[in-house]
Amino acid sequence: MPLSVLIVLAAIGFVGGIGITAVGPGGVLPTIGLFALTDLTPAEVAGTSIVTHIATGLLATAAYVRSGQLQERETLRTAWLLAGAALIGTPLGVLVNGHVSERAFGIVLAGILVGVAALLCRRGDRHAEPTLTHPPAAVVACLGLSVSILAGIVGIGGPMLTVPLLVILGVPLLESLAAAQAQSIVIATTGTVAYVANGSIDWGLAALVGIPELAGVLVGWSLAHALPTRSLKIALVITLFALAPYLALRT
Repeated sequence: MPLSVLIVLAAIGFVGGIGITAVGPGGVLPTIGLFALTDLTPAEVAGTSIVTHIATGLLATAAYVRSGQLQERETLRTAWLLAGAALIGTPLGVLVNGHVSERAFGIVLAGILVGVAALLCRRGDRHAEPTLTHPPAAVVACLGLSVSILAGIVGIGGPMLTVPLLVILGVPLLESLAAAQAQSIVIATTGTVAYVANGSIDWGLAALVGIPELAGVLVGWSLAHALPTRSLKIALVITLFALAPYLALRT
């Protein structure tokens, strides 16, 4: 693989890490990079991408424990519900991935990109004070199950979909980010076990993308607490809308 491609993949991992902790939808960028720039199969793309989210999920969760969001009772309840649903949904998604062609994988990934970009356009930048207003348990569990199935299929992290959905349901941004990071650990760990069993992980590429992604997670966490994320959100929306047609039409 050319050195230029390896450098681009590492850079994508770094930017993806920033997106994970700053606005939520960032974990999809490594998946896009692996799908577009390598000759990996859909299972290998998903497996290689999802394994990187174990470390990023652990680091991001620790960061949000430190900043206090994951020490709040309602946020913890939401996080546990999301994580519990992921134990069921992620293996189902991995099973579905085994029956997905490269063309179908691109179409599903493109559809997720458009959906997330639309959600980001709809939500506000809510850096509100902590609140006890979280969705009912049944709503959170259904949300967690749906997100984890999609995550298992294409190898994305939970925050990509969970964060904008929780914000739309009325949960403040930082609390949404915190709960979704805990869910991401379960999605990534469960998905990794399943994809390892299938021999569908390229460990070298996982390290190439995952190590810069960890650095990006710390940068994104700092941005989420220190700066308005509107500019980053706008840039991400434009990127997602621009990439969707290419992924859908790629053969």
